[in-house]
Amino acid sequence: QVQLVESGGGLVQAGGSLRLSCASSGRTFTIYAMAWFRQAPGKEREFVAGINWNGDNTYYTDSVKGRFNSSRDNAKNAVYLQMNNLKPEDTAVYYCAAAPSYGRPPISRYGYDYWGQGTQVTVSS
Repeated sequence: QVQLVESGGGLVQAGGSLRLSCASSGRTFTIYAMAWFRQAPGKEREFVAGINWNGDNTYYTDSVKGRFNSSRDNAKNAVYLQMNNLKPEDTAVYYCAAAPSYGRPPISRYGYDYWGQGTQVTVSS
């Protein structure tokens, strides 16, 4: 069993930055690929960024490439999402998720076994 707790969300003006954190507890953190998803009201939960088990490879949806950066610190059992140049369309609840994989993080939400409770990110125009 893995428990995930996100933090770092909030209200920010367009062009601003936020850093989300996801703390993990439970089973060995390094066996999991990690990802960030987001869900806006009335929309499906979508993949935002993923990072493989050792942090060597990261993946992003096109709309956040060049603005978001995912990293992880396996010694601290944590994964992070640095979000820069935020836009109003980035407004959503952001979730971190864990998939037992040494390979590429799944794009589909159904590839993940564990989820955090989510943290709200609101970007004002």
